[in-house]
Order: sequence, then structure tokens, then C-alpha cells
Amino acid sequence: MNVALWIVAVVLGAVSLASGAMKLLQPPQKLAEAGYGWVEDFSPGSVKAIGALEVLAGAGLVLPAALDIAPVLVPTAALGTVLLMIGAAVTHLRRHEHQAIVVNVVLLGTATFVAWGRFGPYSF
Repeated sequence: MNVALWIVAVVLGAVSLASGAMKLLQPPQKLAEAGYGWVEDFSPGSVKAIGALEVLAGAGLVLPAALDIAPVLVPTAALGTVLLMIGAAVTHLRRHEHQAIVVNVVLLGTATFVAWGRFGPYSF
């Protein structure tokens, strides 16, 4: 189970890091043109803040345990990812973007798995 939690945390961390970096590095207009229409509902600063939170979550899912520095941050980052995915799903639901919700639910489930495992029976 420990190996499964590591694999899921690394994959989820990489996805979160890539998604957050994209939001930080590209202007909202370019994101909207690329199919991320939800950015039209948020200010550019809010989009950057969401990106920063995703980057922090991505790093927090792996680095604390890998470096053995405050490994309790791993399930905390997973819990933060759960909250981000709930917010994302609500946003997509309001915009009637039902296919995007599927991705949010998958990421929500994997983050919940990591949070459960690392807060619970398989903590560091």
C-alpha cells in the first residue's frame, strides 16, 4: 500500500505541478483560447493564485516525504488538492462543462486516497 500511495502522490503531484505552472505562465486570454473557458469567470490574479496553489500542492505531495522534512505536509497537500478539486468541479458545474467535472472527480478521488492513507494507517 505504501508503494501505491507513493505512485499516486507522485502522479498527482506532477499533474498538479504542470497544471499550476500553465496557469502561472500563460495569460488568461491564452488559456481561454486553449479551451479553459472558466478563466473568464475569474480575475487574472485569481487565476494566478489558483495556479500557485496547484504548484504548492504538487510540490507538497512529494517533497516533504522525499526529503524527510515535515512529512505531515503530504496529507495536508492532498487535502488542499481535494478542496481545489471541489472548487473546480463547482465552477465547471455552474458553467455546464460536464466533461471537465470527470477530470476533477478523478483527481479528487486520487487526492482523497493519498490524504486517507497518509493521515491514517500508512502515515510516515
